[in-house]
Amino acid sequence: MQYRTSAEFRERLVSRYSSVERLGLRGRLRLGFKRSVWVAVVSGARGLKRIIDIAGSIILLILLLPFLAWIALMIKLSSPGPVFFKQTRIGKWATPFCMYKFRSMYVDAEARKLVLAGSNEMRGGVTFKIKHDPRITPIGRHIRRASIDELPQLWNVLKGDMSLVGPRPAVPSEVNQHTLSDRRRLEVKPGITCIWQVSGRSNIPFDQQVELDAAYIDSQSFWMDFKLLLKTIPAVLLGRGAF
Repeated sequence: MQYRTSAEFRERLVSRYSSVERLGLRGRLRLGFKRSVWVAVVSGARGLKRIIDIAGSIILLILLLPFLAWIALMIKLSSPGPVFFKQTRIGKWATPFCMYKFRSMYVDAEARKLVLAGSNEMRGGVTFKIKHDPRITPIGRHIRRASIDELPQLWNVLKGDMSLVGPRPAVPSEVNQHTLSDRRRLEVKPGITCIWQVSGRSNIPFDQQVELDAAYIDSQSFWMDFKLLLKTIPAVLLGRGAF
């Protein structure tokens, strides 16, 4: 049976199981068996996704190691400051973690953000993006366009903070502005790539990003993850919506 909305599904589910106490022994045993099977399937799917994340991140880190080292050298030579940028992000169930990126901005970027606050080009105002951001270094502009600055997050995937596919992790200030429905994004591990990352990236307004993340959570599968990973390649190469 198809349900038009998640609220309709929940209402049907509650009405179906509100009379569990009136079930006979056979009915309770049948319900308990169904619940056990469902828990096993869900746990098995999560375990398999974690295995794929571990294997994928290890393989990619090994294959990309020379390239990552070269990018790190270019960043170090292009401007003073650390190679990596570390930032607190919010993960599954609102758990904070330290996310890693290649540094693409000058070291005083956060201080200069206050001056540029009125130039935000992201509709909705929750996230901050400027197409020609003066805080970005010359090498940073290139690695951001190709999303190369995100590659250190493979380490976050290996650690278990993130997944290869999932909603992009938000900073605490963004989560503070989320509505209750927006916080559905926190029901799963954040990912390196997601639906809106391969569908326009920063050209997609925040409220539509939330809708796409919710659609992913409702219908996620290994096949969907595989397709999103494949779509990430041309999206990165073409740099659509990257700024």
